[in-house]
Amino acid sequence: MSEPQIVWLRRDLRLCDHEAFTAAAQSGPVIPVYVLDDDTPGDRKLGGASRWWLHHALEALEKDLARHGSKLVLRRGSVCDVLPALVEETGATCVHALRHYEPWWRRAQGKLKDLVPLELHDGNYLLPPGSVTTGSGTPYKIFTPFKDSMFERIHGFEVLPEPSLSSPDSWPDGDALEHLDLLPAKPDWAGGMRKFWGDQHGTSAAMDRFDEFLEISKDYSDDRNMPSEDATSRMSPHLHHGEVSPRMLWDRMSNYTTEGARMFRAELIWRDYAQTLICQFPDYGEESYRDLYTGNFWRNPNRGHSIQEELEAWQMGRTGYPIVDAGMRQLWKVGWMHNRVRMIAASFLVKHLLIDWRHGERWFWDTLVDGDYASNGTNWQWVSGSGVDSNMFVRIMAPLSQSEKFNAGDYIREYVPELADLSDEQIHDPSDACRPDEYPAKLIGHKEARERALANYREHKD
Repeated sequence: MSEPQIVWLRRDLRLCDHEAFTAAAQSGPVIPVYVLDDDTPGDRKLGGASRWWLHHALEALEKDLARHGSKLVLRRGSVCDVLPALVEETGATCVHALRHYEPWWRRAQGKLKDLVPLELHDGNYLLPPGSVTTGSGTPYKIFTPFKDSMFERIHGFEVLPEPSLSSPDSWPDGDALEHLDLLPAKPDWAGGMRKFWGDQHGTSAAMDRFDEFLEISKDYSDDRNMPSEDATSRMSPHLHHGEVSPRMLWDRMSNYTTEGARMFRAELIWRDYAQTLICQFPDYGEESYRDLYTGNFWRNPNRGHSIQEELEAWQMGRTGYPIVDAGMRQLWKVGWMHNRVRMIAASFLVKHLLIDWRHGERWFWDTLVDGDYASNGTNWQWVSGSGVDSNMFVRIMAPLSQSEKFNAGDYIREYVPELADLSDEQIHDPSDACRPDEYPAKLIGHKEARERALANYREHKD
């Protein structure tokens, strides 16, 4: 029991329901390690908003470890350099970690197996990605049968408790959290995120928030589409950074049998589904699955100054469509966007502006606190019609009627304050007579955009 065990942490910043921590604690003194690795992901290093959340998640984990008389060792650099050096320094006989499925982590895990005694465990998803297969034994590609199979297979989970941790005889040196420079300083643009999220970081805060959500989950199937209501769980950043596991949430809902609870479980399954896709198609977050379009289907911002201006207007919430602008401004301000509005805003970029979905995916990657390679790419490809399971391109969402249908007036007032004085009848689609001077005109009319998108589709479709 005297041989140290390293637990290598990434997007799994918790103690509860953590198979790597549990296995390590059973084998010897535990050295928890987080490596800020901006080298291994290449151009997929963490975006600014995710780094802000990561700082607070690490801070919360440090406090949880302190309750066990333990600590978190923080280092910077390539994991393929840092972890072998730590093994040599500490005499650790094993490096335990939860499997990650992003292509860069899969490559790093393969390389590390030749460099250190690495033991990988499951635990970041409901079931191990790739373990749920069709009757012929092949991975699912379509969500609905995958979801049905998951519901059939899952009958509850045994959630692992926090293990008792023993400490090594001596601790390796590590960086102070503030020296990782995860927080914005010059300028400090995170004021809106601090206000929106408050102290909701770490496992305990996440579960408290989830308990509040469960009290209103009965009507979740309908209310989750209402941007003006606080009816979503806001669990996505906690799940992404691994402050909670999806099995913890599923278990917490064990006594909830409403349609709303089932809908939330289905969204947890969607998260597993996205991982299943990147296991099959590692480039799914960047390359279209269906090459539906020939020629220059997309309007490339790099080829035209006006198109670049339209992309920037979308990014900054200046499209002239209030529901789209509210969503994009919410994203910029708090690092998160309501789920219904994410779909509306994404559809607007791809179909109204005919700009390649990858420009939107990259913007979301940098600005979302829950920016996730698999989920982000899967969602964008669903909207664009290019995914293995996706919405048809010709189904063009009407943002103005969506705004009215889902009562987004108060949501717009909060994030587009120049429209705050408009009535419920005016705010979804302000006429020229009531549109404030400081609010931009529409980049393109809805009818014109729809006709252009459909004509472009007919022209370029194989």
